[in-house]
Amino acid sequence: MPDFPPDFQPLDPGRIQADDPVEFAFWCWTLRCSEQHLLQVVQRVGPHVTKVREALANLPGAAPPDAPH
Repeated sequence: MPDFPPDFQPLDPGRIQADDPVEFAFWCWTLRCSEQHLLQVVQRVGPHVTKVREALANLPGAAPPDAPH
C-alpha cells in the first residue's frame, strides 16, 4: 500500500517536490521506482516530471510507463 492518502494529488503535477515526503512517496509509486533512484534522477535532471520520466526510462531494468502497479 502506498505511503500517501488514496486521494492525494501533488500541488504541481509537473514538478517533483523531493523535500515533501508524502509527495515523494507518491512520485515513487507513480513512476515505479525506488526513492534512491528518484532522488538521483531529480538531482541529475531536475524536478520536471517529463525529464524525470525520460531519465528513469533509460535506467537498466526500468518498468515500461504503462506497466501495472
